Amino acid sequence: MYFLSHTLRSCLLIGAVLTLSAGAAEKLAPPVHELSPADAVVLGLVEGVTEFLPVSSTGHLIIANQLLGLESERQLADRAGKPLWHKAPTKDHPNGVPLTLKLAADTYTVVIQIGAIAAVIALYWRQLLSMLLGLLGRSTPGFRLLRNVLLAFFPVAIIGFLLHDVVAEYLFSPITVIGSLVGGACLMLWAERWRRANSGTGFSKGEGADLTTRKSIGIGFAQCLALCPGMSRSMVTIVAGYLAGLNPARSAEFSFLVGLPTLAGAAFLKSLKSGPAMIQVFGWSNVLLGALVAAISALIAVKFLVHFISRHGLAIFAYYRLALAVALLMLYLL
Repeated sequence: MYFLSHTLRSCLLIGAVLTLSAGAAEKLAPPVHELSPADAVVLGLVEGVTEFLPVSSTGHLIIANQLLGLESERQLADRAGKPLWHKAPTKDHPNGVPLTLKLAADTYTVVIQIGAIAAVIALYWRQLLSMLLGLLGRSTPGFRLLRNVLLAFFPVAIIGFLLHDVVAEYLFSPITVIGSLVGGACLMLWAERWRRANSGTGFSKGEGADLTTRKSIGIGFAQCLALCPGMSRSMVTIVAGYLAGLNPARSAEFSFLVGLPTLAGAAFLKSLKSGPAMIQVFGWSNVLLGALVAAISALIAVKFLVHFISRHGLAIFAYYRLALAVALLMLYLL
């Protein structure tokens, strides 16, 4: 009952903020290719449910975009038939960057992560408040938790910034995602066996605030594996939490907190880079709808994951990843 009432309150708060934003957005120019409410709900559900589960949101969004017909790379045109550009041709770059449905959809799925971020903030506000108090020198555990979250964030922030263009150009393909899904599943099955074998040797006793500097940085470097599409940021940080001595529930909760700056940074940079183009194509209202659905579904998914893996571990998610890899392979070969 507490979970339901807490989730409902959080959903109402997030919904109120996004509804006010939607009301202001309705006065803007009409979109070029407005996303339907049904499509917005589907993408919001996929993003919200899979962002924090160790199953790869990228793999699911590839399937969703394909089924919804959002993969077209044909250049869009305005209502007068004039070609639209994400980056207009220049003397140095005469080909420019055409504005396509795929570019807008890829941006959309990153921007609506804001909803998933809001869900974690609503559920873990006490830990966030503790970190704020720690920053102000009023909570020693809060300061240690903040230190550990930042140490786990910095490696992926630096390496992701340096390798962003390489990842986008060479790794973002269905075959890479399929391979990552299989490789991640094998890693999860090994980690689960390792955890059970070592559960009685002093491991699985601490919390995120109890991690050493070295272990926090280790989780950060493990998170860099998630730069490979299909690997799953949630999965690698939970597995790294296992190896650092956290039990499944604490490992998942630390993964959620580490994900906040990672997801917020990705959404912010993507919004700066191609957010206006996305709004030009899809409009505001269904972007906000997708974020709201992502928030509500992420709230439920996060609570479910902590409850489930504390009792059953990660194995079932590994088998699911293998099934998803097969589905993606079939979709790719068709």
